[in-house]
Amino acid sequence: MSKYVKNIISSDLQKRLKGVDNALLVNLVGMTVNNNNKLRKELASKGINLLVVKNSMADRATKETSLNPMFNGLTGSSAICWGASDIVSLAKEIIKISKDKAYSKFEIRGGVLDGEAFQAETVLEISKWPTREEQISILLGQIVGVGSKLSSQLLSGGANLASQFKQIWDQEEETENAESNETAA
Repeated sequence: MSKYVKNIISSDLQKRLKGVDNALLVNLVGMTVNNNNKLRKELASKGINLLVVKNSMADRATKETSLNPMFNGLTGSSAICWGASDIVSLAKEIIKISKDKAYSKFEIRGGVLDGEAFQAETVLEISKWPTREEQISILLGQIVGVGSKLSSQLLSGGANLASQFKQIWDQEEETENAESNETAA
């Protein structure tokens, strides 16, 4: 392949991967065309992109990006997966697919998170983390929990005080009623 063609391919890869900071690397070698198409359709429906690349070309295209460590030392071809709402959601979907018997040739090779490459075993660990939405709900629950606890503690003091005033009020009414009944009798 001429240097001119390599430069065109590299610039196309740079455009496609622009803004991608986290991705997973998988191997699709040996999959049938039908399974490959079915896999791509399934991933696309979940907002996940899949791009088969030659590792040396991807290494060249991602030279000064956070994705570059993922391609260091790799040969042959691989497929880059990126997308979903976050890397955890992506890892969960990729792990789910790798366990599907229909995609027996689908193999996880590793990935990159915040500019640091990791191996296939780490993808399984990442898939066990809470997703972005789960983290937001946990955080929101913690914030609201503190506020509701503070609110209930502030209101309970006022409620106790109001209860005591009501008891005093009721006692005074009873004594007034008792005195008025005695004077009437």
